[in-house]
Amino acid sequence: MDEKISKEDVQNAIAQVKHPAIDSTLLDLGIVKDISVNEKKVTITLAFPFPDIPIKDHLVNSVKNPIKNLGAEVEVKITVMSQDELEKFLAMEQRYWKGGM
Repeated sequence: MDEKISKEDVQNAIAQVKHPAIDSTLLDLGIVKDISVNEKKVTITLAFPFPDIPIKDHLVNSVKNPIKNLGAEVEVKITVMSQDELEKFLAMEQRYWKGGM
């Protein structure tokens, strides 16, 4: 399979990945901050609300695996949300909290 992977392919692959404790997708929550694709290498930036969140590895793997299934090499970069992003995230967290993890 020599087809190029597009940003849209990656977005579609991770579109249904939900946060384990919030009934919303990582895309909707603003955790997926940036996606760049260079042929078969995907670099994805995840923005977390706080540094060193306990479920970091779970969230990283939850986006890595569907992208790897596209046949891509995946690099995940981690950053912390800006104040505006954090406020939006916390509002969604409060609205869609389901508990767990």
